[in-house]
Amino acid sequence: MDLKYLHTFRTIVDEGGFSKAAEKLGYTQSAITFQIGQLEQELSVRLFEKIGRRMVLTKAGENLVPYVDEILHSVDKLRFFEDNLADCRGDLRVGIAETLLCYRFPAVLKDFHRQAPKARLLLRSMNCYDIRNELLNGTLDLGVFYEDVGGFGSSLTVHPMGSYPLILVASAATKGLYPDFITPDRTIPVPFVINEPNCIFRQIFEQYLRDKCITLDHTIELWSIPTIKNLVKNDVGISFLPAFTVQEELENGELARIPVSICGRSITAVCAHHKNKWISPLMQLFMDLCMTLS
Repeated sequence: MDLKYLHTFRTIVDEGGFSKAAEKLGYTQSAITFQIGQLEQELSVRLFEKIGRRMVLTKAGENLVPYVDEILHSVDKLRFFEDNLADCRGDLRVGIAETLLCYRFPAVLKDFHRQAPKARLLLRSMNCYDIRNELLNGTLDLGVFYEDVGGFGSSLTVHPMGSYPLILVASAATKGLYPDFITPDRTIPVPFVINEPNCIFRQIFEQYLRDKCITLDHTIELWSIPTIKNLVKNDVGISFLPAFTVQEELENGELARIPVSICGRSITAVCAHHKNKWISPLMQLFMDLCMTLS
């Protein structure tokens, strides 16, 4: 049996279809169809069936997934025996929450590349929920994110890295106009400048506003923490962020902290991997460096 067929099968499952798998793997769709046909012939089962316009897994296909994962994970392990096992080389797929990547991880990444120059770090800035989900389905080797994602299930091994306070910030001028975010039952005519809806600290602050019955003017939704900070510094609105992301601006007076009655609210960063994932020397190095941040 050609391992390439198993990799193609797993990619179809991950990407949700033959055409997307072909695009990711750099094959034609006819090549993908041929490979799956060969795999079905070798196993004497149908792995996919057409429902409407979509190809979906048959029951046999669903049952095959964990066996394919086990084989591909074993192949990953064997690759590290090609050279010295202690030599950190190969690919490492890591998803990191944007705030951590921008403000906490530059030194870690520099140290990682210094210690593992032969490694290829496939790094992605991702939403915390997506990181958790891709760890569960095996797309990522490691994830660094905030634990407030509604649970991990029993399939992830999680290493806490430290807790960070969340604060409400604005320019000094905006704070002067709207200093009170504690008194309930109020409408405050200022925009909330923040990340996308699944952003952990956005969800925390929006729940606080609901609990307080405080209504803001509107939400400006952006995908870049530096852009959010620039708008807030220029009197566009307020934001609710981990304190470490705005420490410099607080110290130089570009931003000011606005009191809120979320007593001691903080978020905990974690480094996680699937519990069945073999811990390669490369993974261990990255995890060890992550723990230096705790």
